[in-house]
Amino acid sequence: MTEEIVPESGNEEQSVSPQLDRSRLTDDEIAPVKAAADNVRTEMSRVLIGQDELVNYLLAGLFSGGHMLIEGVPGIAKTLSAKLLAKTLNLDYSRIQFTPDLMPSDVTGTSIFNLKTSEFTFNKGPVFANVVLIDEINRAPAKTQAALFEVMEEAQITSDGETYMMPYPFLVLATQNPIEQEGTYRLPEAQLDRFLFKIRINYPELKDEIKILERFRNNSWQSLVESVAQVLHAENISSLRKLVEDVYIKDELIEYIAKVIDQTRHDADLFLGASPRASLALMRSAKALAALQGRSYVVPDDIKSMAYPVLNHRIQINPEREMEGLESNEVIQRILENIEIPR
Repeated sequence: MTEEIVPESGNEEQSVSPQLDRSRLTDDEIAPVKAAADNVRTEMSRVLIGQDELVNYLLAGLFSGGHMLIEGVPGIAKTLSAKLLAKTLNLDYSRIQFTPDLMPSDVTGTSIFNLKTSEFTFNKGPVFANVVLIDEINRAPAKTQAALFEVMEEAQITSDGETYMMPYPFLVLATQNPIEQEGTYRLPEAQLDRFLFKIRINYPELKDEIKILERFRNNSWQSLVESVAQVLHAENISSLRKLVEDVYIKDELIEYIAKVIDQTRHDADLFLGASPRASLALMRSAKALAALQGRSYVVPDDIKSMAYPVLNHRIQINPEREMEGLESNEVIQRILENIEIPR
């Protein structure tokens, strides 16, 4: 289980609150990010119950411009959560079901010969959308996975010498089931690193399960999904991302992030540590989390909270320790506990 996203107390915030500087954002200036996030939460809560942490991570990824992988057992609203987020955005949306026979052209598109013009024309694939949901990403073969990750990294594809750009914003939300191995193709570590987050979700608690049954006692989930309103546009997202970029993070916290990442490279239980891409991802997502809470500056709890989804797919446990049942979240928690928090 990951740590609670909300900071534990206000004392830590005050100790790291920056001195007034007219060149930096104020909390009032960052308020539109929190307001937009609250609107999205309100709409998603019409259907979702007990997934507050997941929604926070999805919003942090949206406002920091990163792709996300959602992992969990079947039936716990992985796909539904991604669809609901897309439903709140006034953007083009597409869903691709990954299967073992899926070819790269089924994702990116293909050139077709036009008999009337005697020329080849490029038919864009379903990946040409603002929000792309990839369901069961580990069920497609490596060739198809590689084509998708190239698009994720470059936000473009090249076909017959022509380059086609993805629309802005471009966000990939992928899901996978961790318990099934038959008929799946494990994502290589280098490809997993393309995701800003790997979000692990679990079964709901008993009280949330009861609420789920009560909510759907006389309503179908389709009717509730239809009631979700669009509250964000492409222009909104662009301006909100710019505000997130301008969130202040002091030098001591940058050093703190570097120490956390560096420690993953020297931990005895790990044979693969995190790269500088992880450092940048942790800083970006910590800024986004601060903005979601209405703060114009980062506090240590932002970094600690985002360390789990940022790092759990970027570190690899030694096989011996993995066989003993050690999980990446335990290693991350120990690293965070052993590094002194800036004051």
